[in-house]
Amino acid sequence: MTSGDSQALLHSMQKDSFNYFLSEFNPLNGLVRDKTADDWPASIAAVGMALTVYPIGVERGCMPREDAVARTLTTLRFFAASEQSDSPTATGYKGFYYHFLDMDSGQRVLDCELSSIDTALLIAGMLTAAGYFSADTPEEREIRELAHMLYRRVDWRWMCRRKRLMCHGWKPGKGFLRWHWEGYDEALILYILALGSPTFPIERDSYDAWSSTYEWKSVYGIDYLYAGPLFIHQMSHIWLDLRGIRDDFMRAHDLDYFENSRRATHVQQRYAIDNPLGFPDYGELCWGITASDGPGPATRKIDGIQRKFYDYVGRGAPYGPDDGTLAPWAVAASLPFAPEIVLPSIEHYQSLHLCEQNPYGFKASFSTVFHHGRGGRRWVSPYHFGINEGPTVIMVENHLHDFPWSLMRENAALRSGLRRAGFAGGWLDEDGVAG
Repeated sequence: MTSGDSQALLHSMQKDSFNYFLSEFNPLNGLVRDKTADDWPASIAAVGMALTVYPIGVERGCMPREDAVARTLTTLRFFAASEQSDSPTATGYKGFYYHFLDMDSGQRVLDCELSSIDTALLIAGMLTAAGYFSADTPEEREIRELAHMLYRRVDWRWMCRRKRLMCHGWKPGKGFLRWHWEGYDEALILYILALGSPTFPIERDSYDAWSSTYEWKSVYGIDYLYAGPLFIHQMSHIWLDLRGIRDDFMRAHDLDYFENSRRATHVQQRYAIDNPLGFPDYGELCWGITASDGPGPATRKIDGIQRKFYDYVGRGAPYGPDDGTLAPWAVAASLPFAPEIVLPSIEHYQSLHLCEQNPYGFKASFSTVFHHGRGGRRWVSPYHFGINEGPTVIMVENHLHDFPWSLMRENAALRSGLRRAGFAGGWLDEDGVAG
């Protein structure tokens, strides 16, 4: 049971991260900046997070409902009207959207891909909005209509390629990327949305092809479905309540994905306690290795040890890469799985003053060993990222108030997708409500 003091701490942290979406936002089109760098583009994943946090803002008294309605409508209208074509400057194609969009024009930038996973995160946010804004008013009816139309427009089948696996993406003039979603990763939400589509559903064998590439491991005496970066064990859980429901893989291991994420969270802490690479500060209260910003690329000799440092990379535990960079937000986003170890770590990170003079709480990441010059201050990421702030807001909410999980349990398409993937048990066997 979370104490009153802990709830106050978590709500304060949640509000700080919520402010990212209030400020890093274009009121003319609803786009949300990927990170707090000058002239940086929007990320469609950050937009999906925003559409999920607005209802939370209303529920927690951080935003009037009418403001949340206006922001959500602006966003959905933009995506509904934006160019869908194979043009290299379009916003999307085949119902999918490009990973990064110009904050003002909404056009593709950075030679980025039409992203399957980021489109899924965007659609998940749209469906959250459709579930929350249920009033019989013209504005809220339009939110529901646009969200459902945008979901129905995505041609998930088109993104199914080699071995029936879903492709990472597509580029105009170049075609499909060579990478496919295989191995346990953040793509669970992608496969469930694609299976549940009322218009372009993929086949069950696509999901089976994906789950057949899983790796089951035993680390520190903990048996679990392995993925190194912590965010993989969180991302799909933002929207999917996976407590007590199982697919074929999890039934075979007498487990569910929620318990698996709890075990993965404990592996991360155990790795920090074990600290095989000898980084200062790592320990029971100081852990959290994930895809994050970093101090590299650089190589430095520190205390007689040659260390290689990375910039933004998918760090993982226990098999790396690990360059001594930790992400406090990733610990916070594990709150529902293991509050008994997450809460003390959040309090510890606050004592390090990583959020002093920062408008949105914890910065994205910090280095335990890389300093600015000899004897200088430790490296702390200069940026905040939308895809870090979103999970912080949402997973605190899921932990404290079972929301937006409660919204998404009622979504008919997600229920259908889960069932088509072979999930059963728990809340999924109860009668659902169309949505």
